Amino acid sequence: MNLKAYTAEGAVSVGPYSHAIDAGEFVYLSGQTPIDSTTGKLVEGDISAQTLQCFKNLFCVLKAAKLTPDHVVKVNVYLTDMKNFTAMNEVYKTQFKEPYPARTTIGVASLPLDAQVEIEMIAKKG
Repeated sequence: MNLKAYTAEGAVSVGPYSHAIDAGEFVYLSGQTPIDSTTGKLVEGDISAQTLQCFKNLFCVLKAAKLTPDHVVKVNVYLTDMKNFTAMNEVYKTQFKEPYPARTTIGVASLPLDAQVEIEMIAKKG
């Protein structure tokens, strides 16, 4: 299988992985933490600021794949504190139009670089 990898300006990798992989009809985006690509550090602030930065990073990856948020069909959100669910949702709902993508939100013990949130997506071409 020939896979095409996308690397996006404005998104940071903190390990040996691609920002996204084109697998034919679908593009799988790796999870993005709230790293500011200009500083290489986590954005300061609450869960709202961190969630917004995750989306900025992910949308840079979508752009590199010549896709938009309208192509997103599935989102996975990982939170280190489920008490942040409502605040994360307030930012989340501004990033997509209805009908919203399918989504799973999972509480986890920790995330890379002590991030409060990490988000990954699957987009469908066409």
